[in-house]
Amino acid sequence: MRSEILDFAPYSVADASGMVKLDAMENPYSWPEDMRVEWLARLRDTPVNRYPDPRAAELKERIRRSEGLDRDQPLVLGNGSDELIQLLSTLFARPGATVLSVTPSFVMYRRCAIASGMEFIEVPLERESFALDTDAVLAAVRRHQPSLLFLAYPNNPTGNLFDPQGIRAVARAAHGLVVVDEAYAPFAGDSWIARWHEFDNLVVMRTLSKLGLAGLRLGYLVGASAWTESLEKLRLPYNINVLTQRSAAFALEHRDVFRRQTDEICRQREALSAALSGIKGLEVWPSRANFLLFRSPGVGAGSIFRGLKRRKVLVKSLDGTAPSLENCLRVTVGTASENAAFLAALKQTLADEGVQASGRG
Repeated sequence: MRSEILDFAPYSVADASGMVKLDAMENPYSWPEDMRVEWLARLRDTPVNRYPDPRAAELKERIRRSEGLDRDQPLVLGNGSDELIQLLSTLFARPGATVLSVTPSFVMYRRCAIASGMEFIEVPLERESFALDTDAVLAAVRRHQPSLLFLAYPNNPTGNLFDPQGIRAVARAAHGLVVVDEAYAPFAGDSWIARWHEFDNLVVMRTLSKLGLAGLRLGYLVGASAWTESLEKLRLPYNINVLTQRSAAFALEHRDVFRRQTDEICRQREALSAALSGIKGLEVWPSRANFLLFRSPGVGAGSIFRGLKRRKVLVKSLDGTAPSLENCLRVTVGTASENAAFLAALKQTLADEGVQASGRG
């Protein structure tokens, strides 16, 4: 086995049993009961003894209609966007090839690059604002000539949108493929889905997980046929199972339900951000996703994480994952009651650490 694989730690998922689960950027709202009944009726005659449609034609058509894409827009579907990242890494894997992204950002870019045998290059974001350091990225592109470049829009775990002009400059300079990862598009208020064709080396990747279908595991990639056809050669047959195909197609018929839910999540995001900003000593970054990044300089992230966990609230500690994330934690925006439980637990935890949690002072 390759040494870099032996050095990997398995991807860790915390046990959320009995917890207020605010660690994984999930939509906290379930489907309305009438929609659930209709969905189960749709699944009743699903032929699970047969292989699914290998082209997922009905589902692709539903995605195109939902996103306002051209009827012949090429799409590649993945078992979550994670599989698409893996396919992209495999597509470009060759001796000496590199993958480039920014740091901090989504961990799977790095994991899939290394698993494919490529060198992974990270360019730090601006330390205080987490803005894209366009000059540094352009310098890294010139130096390393990456075959593949990932930019999350909005970025995870920082929640911010990068300057579109910076992304354009990177796409113009890059000789390889630029992937704009829009996992959090439902909350962002901006997208590259209608302007990817400005560049012949840019594709847009999305997932339905954050919209409210995390359990179905469905991602898709939009781009020129030259890229999608190459990825289709690598995609394993029947990678999108029949239950996911039917369920996702059905869900997209009810996009208005999810739009109402995402609108409410955005409202809750702003309310939660304001509440966190009102806690003395906390630093909170603006977000265009369904989570918030915050730091408590006076209390270690580990202490806060453990204190919240004792109070049955699960968030994500990011301390130690990147130098710029020292003492940082990420909280998913939940329902109003979940957010209230998190805030109460956080204030109690800070009080235990001797921090007065109310007022700016």
